[in-house]
Amino acid sequence: MLLFPAIDLKEGKAVRLIQGRMEDSTVYADNPVEVAQEFENQGAKYLHVVDLNGAFTGEPVNDETIRKIVGSVSLKIQVGGGIRTMARIRELLNLGVERVILGTIAVKDPDLVAEAARRYGDRIVVGIDALGGWVAVQGWAEATEMLAIDLAQAMKDVGIKRVVYTDIARDGMLQGPNIESTVHLAQETGLAVIASGGISTLADLRHLQLEALKGVSIEGAITGKALYSGAFTLAEALEAAHFDPRGGESWNGGE
Repeated sequence: MLLFPAIDLKEGKAVRLIQGRMEDSTVYADNPVEVAQEFENQGAKYLHVVDLNGAFTGEPVNDETIRKIVGSVSLKIQVGGGIRTMARIRELLNLGVERVILGTIAVKDPDLVAEAARRYGDRIVVGIDALGGWVAVQGWAEATEMLAIDLAQAMKDVGIKRVVYTDIARDGMLQGPNIESTVHLAQETGLAVIASGGISTLADLRHLQLEALKGVSIEGAITGKALYSGAFTLAEALEAAHFDPRGGESWNGGE
């Protein structure tokens, strides 16, 4: 299972929110580039970056920071937050980002997602953020009447192969991810699912990895606050994400 340490950007700084509330943020680092470099030094191969300002306003604010991160590490970086036009998708890919994550636009303009998937294939990921099973958009500030499972299926139908699934109620709370709903989404759709929100212990990561080893299409997990708060180290998290009780290689070859 892949592990994505997370950097959430707010006005150029690395922060963490509680359940997606911009007013309830903690600054963890004034220099996110150094954070990314440290993740790489500790063995990370992937990085999850969110432009929080973009998620709430729909306008990019942190591009200079993203550009510096991309230029300073060899990590494969996926970026989300306020990506709502083809032009914006191109901008980020041209910055050197590996994959872009489309959220609000998947609900507001699924035709755009379909076109992006046609043009860029696996470099397009859809972020599905849910509260009580219902999708929320605009940086989680706006509830919808669409179930997460229905949005996931609709995205699969237009060519999307991978989603990031976040249970908003668990995000930043260190109470554990909603593994049941994550597994359900993967099983019902067959999409590759990256789990996000609430990962607080190494046991959470092992549980997700065990589901992957059973054949559930859980591709990876994103962890942020647990790393910043010292709940576990990145080295420990990487080991847990590759955990295999059978004693062999993990399903993805230890990536």
